[in-house]
Amino acid sequence: MDYNAFLRRKSILGEETGITDIPDLNSALFEFQRDITKWALRRGRAAIFADCGLGKTLMQLEWGRCIPGDVLLLAPLSVSHQTCREAIKFDIQNVAYSGTGEKKGKITVTNYEKLDKFNLSEYSGLILDESSIIKSYDGKFRTKILTECVSVPFRLACTATPAPNDFMELGNHAQFCGSMTREEMLAMFFIHDGGETQKWRLKGHADNEFWKWVCTWAVMVRRPSDLGYSDDGFNLPKLNLLQHTVKTKKADAGYLFSMEAHSMQERQQARKNSTEERVNKLANIVNSSDDQWVIWCNLNSESNSASKAIAGAVEVTGSDSDEAKEAAMMAFVAGDIRVLVTKPKIAGFGMNWQHCHNVAFLGLSDSYEQYYQAIRRCWRFGQKRDVSCHIVTSDKEGTVVRNIKRKDRDAMNMANMMVEHMKEENRSNVRGIKRNKATYSENTARGKLWEMHLGDSCEILPKLKDESVGFSIFSPPFASLYTYSNSDRDLGNCRSDNEFMDHFAFIVAELYRVIQSGRCVSFHCMNLPTSKAKHGYIGIRDFRGDLIRLFERHGFIYHSEVCIWKDPVTAMQRTKALGLLHKQIVKDSAMSRQGIPDYLVTMRKPGENRCRVAGEFDHFAGENFTHTKRLSIDIWQRYASPVWMDINPSNTLQYRTAKDDKDERHICPLQLDVIHRALQMWSNENDVVLSPFGGIGSEGYEAIKLGRKFIGCELKKSYWDVAVKNLEAAELEASQHVLL
Repeated sequence: MDYNAFLRRKSILGEETGITDIPDLNSALFEFQRDITKWALRRGRAAIFADCGLGKTLMQLEWGRCIPGDVLLLAPLSVSHQTCREAIKFDIQNVAYSGTGEKKGKITVTNYEKLDKFNLSEYSGLILDESSIIKSYDGKFRTKILTECVSVPFRLACTATPAPNDFMELGNHAQFCGSMTREEMLAMFFIHDGGETQKWRLKGHADNEFWKWVCTWAVMVRRPSDLGYSDDGFNLPKLNLLQHTVKTKKADAGYLFSMEAHSMQERQQARKNSTEERVNKLANIVNSSDDQWVIWCNLNSESNSASKAIAGAVEVTGSDSDEAKEAAMMAFVAGDIRVLVTKPKIAGFGMNWQHCHNVAFLGLSDSYEQYYQAIRRCWRFGQKRDVSCHIVTSDKEGTVVRNIKRKDRDAMNMANMMVEHMKEENRSNVRGIKRNKATYSENTARGKLWEMHLGDSCEILPKLKDESVGFSIFSPPFASLYTYSNSDRDLGNCRSDNEFMDHFAFIVAELYRVIQSGRCVSFHCMNLPTSKAKHGYIGIRDFRGDLIRLFERHGFIYHSEVCIWKDPVTAMQRTKALGLLHKQIVKDSAMSRQGIPDYLVTMRKPGENRCRVAGEFDHFAGENFTHTKRLSIDIWQRYASPVWMDINPSNTLQYRTAKDDKDERHICPLQLDVIHRALQMWSNENDVVLSPFGGIGSEGYEAIKLGRKFIGCELKKSYWDVAVKNLEAAELEASQHVLL
């Protein structure tokens, strides 16, 4: 394909794959719900992240009704029958539950546990209700759904605001919606700084682009005004959080006094040791009230004891049959059960219990998601009264309480940030407003010996003449290890290794055309570490070899390479890589490894070199040899070594003024010593030296000082600005040297 077609394919802003002829929608939908549903139908594969009580059930049922063909709706056990009742309430026909794998209507509803009984290829539409269940990316549901859903053309995921600090959950949703795989998302937008390889953060330049991309397949709304609609009827009542701390009577073995629990094991033991005191405290509170209550527990002993101590309490356990669980929950909604005692993992997702305004936690786990979802069963849009939430813990569980409070603050801050990032894009997408798009521009600065082009190498290099370049040296982006800009034209913005190579191939093909026959191209690179989350294993991949093979496919000959030593202690301190840590060799040296060196790989274009390169080692008066200074044989022996141990890693051009606030770590300027040696070995005075990744002008700076001409390309303007200054300085320095 041509380059423009490649960029269109690379674009992260996917095309709509849904339906355009949308029938009239249910009159019960509010305006914002109607527009979201239409947007999801146009998208075809989409996610609705709408807070509790904003009508996800009605929206997903209407989406399923309008999709051509049969639809399978997956929901948690406690929600599936509720969904069928909602369909009757809103007069949506042909919606029925099936637990056998048999289709029961236009929309067949089942629970996730029954998924194995169904063949997804028989359905044209798939709805995931409470879709955050797929965030467990090693779980059987996630694996089966994400693998088999590719056969389903229309897909909709619905959940309350996803865990805002859990990018893996967003990655799973993106994969379900067919936008990117989780691994592609990590490669394109995220980076981890070593140490804990499961902790990823957004690359600086990826910040806005990431959320813009999320908005192409997801809409996030906490209240209608987030999308520019009225909040009338959608105002949350007050939530009163009431914490009760009981004193633990039983001290831990070996201690005279009860001590606060810190480790997971200590916290679990603290809960068990304080069960009686906590149950008694909560029973006094609930038994003094005639209202309905939901009691959330985590341990069987808590649930069993609370149901016995509280008048009118009914316990719902994991061992109960599906029918018994459903009957108890329906009786609670009907008011026939005053107090329901259960666990968040049983009934904490999807249930509409706004008829109840009293919630209690008999202790807390470390799961913020379970805590949040359990509260939102009652504290949701549609709740008419203030909600009271009682949290009963022991004096030893302070760590857990502080942890949940911290997660609550972090989640609220992150959710606010997500909404702010997505608000304008979501408004534009859902309401059909056109957005401005970034534009591409070029510029050129020139000196007597140099040209520095602002622009895309894939656009600039085709303008150069055939075989007009004597030597090329550069340091390409290391796949997606760093991201330098937010442009699709940036090689660092690739969702996969294959896409990086496809992009780089446009440049390699042009390099082969413009390099003189028999002449060389040198590129600086390193092999790249892998991660468990992105690649599925911890190790190193042969990036150097991939580049060599790419150049070979375009006709180049693998000419030579030199290994450049790097200090493993410095690498360990910077990256905290598992394999370099001393504690790892003590723990399990099978995972220990050496540091990763740099390489300068040189490729040669076949054919006869019509202008021999003197290599700047000896003066020779013969034809086609360049007149240069003499270098001693001992210097040549150092240059000829396959390992360069004497490269000064800090001998680089000043780059800090080129950095934007969102640049990642450093901009990887190539060491001047490396450039200098390569120019001496493989270029002549007055040769044209080319760098398709000009950066801040390091290659041109050395080329001009050695009497060469230079052509550079740089996509990012802040780097280009500094490169122009550096090239001007090099030319001035070279002219002063001649005068002396």
